[in-house]
Amino acid sequence: MSASNKITAGNSRLRSLRRWGLLFVGPVVAAFIIGFVWPFIQGIYLSFCSFRLTSDATFIGIGNYLSALADESFRYSFGYTALTAIVSLILINVIAFAVAYALTQGIKGSNLYRTVFFMPNLIGGIVLGYIWSMIFDGILSAYSTSILLNTTFGFWGLIILMCWQQIGYMMIIYVAGLQSVPEDMLEAARIDGATRWQTLTKVTIPNVMPSITICMFLSLTNGFKLFDQNLALTGGLPYIIQPNGSTVNTTEMLALNIYNTFYNANTAMRGVAQAKAVIFFLLVAGLGLFQLAYTRKREVQQ
Repeated sequence: MSASNKITAGNSRLRSLRRWGLLFVGPVVAAFIIGFVWPFIQGIYLSFCSFRLTSDATFIGIGNYLSALADESFRYSFGYTALTAIVSLILINVIAFAVAYALTQGIKGSNLYRTVFFMPNLIGGIVLGYIWSMIFDGILSAYSTSILLNTTFGFWGLIILMCWQQIGYMMIIYVAGLQSVPEDMLEAARIDGATRWQTLTKVTIPNVMPSITICMFLSLTNGFKLFDQNLALTGGLPYIIQPNGSTVNTTEMLALNIYNTFYNANTAMRGVAQAKAVIFFLLVAGLGLFQLAYTRKREVQQ
């Protein structure tokens, strides 16, 4: 085929793509706009309104945001969620990396172990919450208490549940990263007399930084967005009564706080709940982007 014929065929292909591309892309774009973009924009607008239903929204300015920031339960939930997310981030990634490292050392039955560790991730959060609540209460009943009566037990119960569910998923990502480490680099380290610890810290971990970036991002955002497990395991209990008569649920995370505010008996709080949701989105998006930027710099440096 001559050059002119190749150019003509290429131009014909390009015209076909332009002609039929919209037919294939259009429905997906339309679904994305209807199912995500429009509700997102409407949600931001409603955060500046007082409403019971979206049809009777009345614009009131930033009053909802001021009420949200003044809500002591929301501020408490923010601190509690941050602590839970940080502790779970560290434990999940350290344990998942350790398990993945052990399972890539050629031990027998490693594929079976990977399957077993991954299986908890297939169970829904509500189901996990109720299962673990029965397990914890079965143990704590011997000490005449319950996970719903002690804030410390509720906190560590959530941490154990999150670790048990997410470690297997993160492990799979780490396994993929560890298997992609160049064998010649590991061989060169052994020839140079590097110990196993030196090889791990100087060769393996730097090469696994892309996997660490992904796992840290998922762990951090999952920790902040946790809802169904929190709802099923503790429901935010126990609670304490403030001097002004308001109550603060001591194991209530941000997503559950927003849910409880919106479905409060006082329907006038729905605008405040929407403002909390917008603040929540900005918080999670900001932290996620900051973490990605920081760990990607580490990738470049390595």
